[in-house]
Amino acid sequence: MSSLKTIAVLDESELKDGDMKQVDFEDEGKVLLSRLGDEVHATSAFCTHYGAPLAKGVLTADGRVVCPWHGACFNVCTGDIEDAPAPSALHRFKAEVRNGKIHVTADPGNTVKANFSRQPKLLATTATGTHGSGVVIVGGGAAAFHAIESLREHGYNGPITVLSKESYAPIDRTKLSKALVTDASKLEWRPASELLTKYGTALRLSTEVTSVDLGSKTVVVGSSKEHVPYETLILATGGTPRKLPVEGKDLSNVYTLRGVDDAKRIDAGVKEGTRLVVIGSSFISMELVVAVQKRNLASIDVIGMEEFPFETVLGKELGSALMKFHQSKGVKFHMKSKVSKIVPSASDSSKVGSVIVGLPSGQELELPADAVIMGVGVAPATEYLKASKGFEQAVDRTGAVTVDEYLRVKGLDGSVYAIGDIALYPQPGTGELRRIEHWNVAGNQGRAVGKTIAEGKGQPFVKVPIFWSAQGQQLRYCGVGAGFDDVIVDGNLDELKFVVYYLKQNKVIAVASMQRDPVVSKASELLRLGLMPSPDELRAGKDLLSVDIQTVKAKPKVA
Repeated sequence: MSSLKTIAVLDESELKDGDMKQVDFEDEGKVLLSRLGDEVHATSAFCTHYGAPLAKGVLTADGRVVCPWHGACFNVCTGDIEDAPAPSALHRFKAEVRNGKIHVTADPGNTVKANFSRQPKLLATTATGTHGSGVVIVGGGAAAFHAIESLREHGYNGPITVLSKESYAPIDRTKLSKALVTDASKLEWRPASELLTKYGTALRLSTEVTSVDLGSKTVVVGSSKEHVPYETLILATGGTPRKLPVEGKDLSNVYTLRGVDDAKRIDAGVKEGTRLVVIGSSFISMELVVAVQKRNLASIDVIGMEEFPFETVLGKELGSALMKFHQSKGVKFHMKSKVSKIVPSASDSSKVGSVIVGLPSGQELELPADAVIMGVGVAPATEYLKASKGFEQAVDRTGAVTVDEYLRVKGLDGSVYAIGDIALYPQPGTGELRRIEHWNVAGNQGRAVGKTIAEGKGQPFVKVPIFWSAQGQQLRYCGVGAGFDDVIVDGNLDELKFVVYYLKQNKVIAVASMQRDPVVSKASELLRLGLMPSPDELRAGKDLLSVDIQTVKAKPKVA
C-alpha cells in the first residue's frame, strides 16, 4: 500500500517567481517550495550536510539552491547534489497547482528532519561492482568520498577501489579542528560496509601506496609490491602537516593535526591547567584554540609571523578584529615573531618544557609549555610519486601535481587525475595555476572528476571556493582573494557583524562575512554568474541580497 499523501500546503499567490518557502507537511514534516517562472518545485527542506534550513539560503534562476551555512548546493528541480559538501541528494516531491492551491504529494516520513536526505540508488551491478580494475582512488578523504558519490550519481557502474592510509572510511575532517571530535565512527560520511553495499566500492584501509606504474596501469602497494590495476586513476592523497625545522620539533607533546589519531593525542594532552603554546596563527591553529578554550587551560599563547592572524587571507582590519576577540577570551598573541627552539622539560626530556620565541625587538622570550600545537601549513602528500616514472614534468618541487582544467595530470594519457590539496589547477578566467587547500574545493573537484569519468566527457572545474571557520560568530568566505589590493567593509568589525569585500584591480574577487547569512552564499553565486556589483556600487550601499538572480528574467552580464 502506498504511504503517499497529497496535501494543500500553500496558496499559489503566496509563492512568486524566484521565491522559496518552507511549509508544513502533516505533523512535524517540512517541505521546501521553490518557484521558477511558472514551475513550482517541492523538495525536502533541510541541507543534507548539517541540516540548515534551505529556505534561508539562495535560489538561482537555473535551479540551484545554496545552503546558507557552508555552500552545499542542490538542484530544486531534481533534488540532486550540485556542490559539496552535500553528502546526499534531497527528496523530490510532486507539486501541482489546483484551484489556487499548491498541492504536494509525498511520503510523510521523507519530510521529517530525521529523514530529509535521499538514499543513493542501489546499483544493479553492486554484486560485481568490486571486481576488475575500473576506477582506483588513492587517498581516503573528502575528495575521494565525493568522487565516489559523483561517479555513481552520474551513472558509472564499473568497479571502484579506494586505497587509503587511514584506518577509517572518509571522514568529515573539518570536525577535527572545529570540535576536536575523536571518534572516527562519528565522523565518517559513510561506513565502509555502506560504501560497499550501496556504492559498490571496495575500501582498502591502512594501505600505503608506494608508487604508480604508468606503463602497466597499476598502483604499487606496500612492502609486498602488490600491483593494483586501474583503468582510470584518481590521486587524492591530501596534505601532510609541516613542522618547523627547529630544535625540539619532534618532542612527544608537539602536535600537528591531520587525522583522528592526531586529534586523540591533542585531546589527551591538552587538559585543564595545561600551558598551551600554538605555533602559527593559521585557521587550523585558531580553530583548535576555540575548541580547547573551555577546558580551563592555564594559558594559551599564539606565535605568528604576521602582524595579525589570518592577515594574508583576511587582511589587517579583519585580522585585528579577530585577534581582539581571541584576546577577550584570554589568548595571548606574540606576532611578527618566530620560534627559535623548543626546549625539553627538565623533569622529562622527551616532552616540551618551554618555547623560545624571537621577538620583533630582537629579544627572546621563553614561554612555559606543557603542550605545543604546530599549525604552519601542509605539504602535498605526494612522496610516492617521486618513485613513479612519468610524473617528472607534472610534480613541482613543492610536491604539487599540475593538472589541466579537467583536473587531468599534465603530460599523461588522460586516464590519471589529481584533486584536492595536491592539485595545482588553472583558475577560471585567468588560467593562473594555484593550489587551494579548502575542504570544499577538494569535495567539488571529486564531484567534477566523477562526472567526467562517468559521462565520458570533460567537466571543467570552475567552482567558486567556499570555506568557513569557527572564529568569532562563525566566519564565512568565498572566492580567491590572493593578492587583493583593497577592501570594502560593510558593518562593524569590532561587533563581528560585517561583510568584507576583497578587491583586485577594482574588481571583487572574494567576500567574507559574519552574522550576515546568506551573504556569502549569494556572493558565491554572483561570482559564478558574473553579476557581482562593482566596488563603486558597493561603496554606495548596494545590498548583495537585492541583486536578482532567482527569477527567470535574470540574465548574466555580457563581458
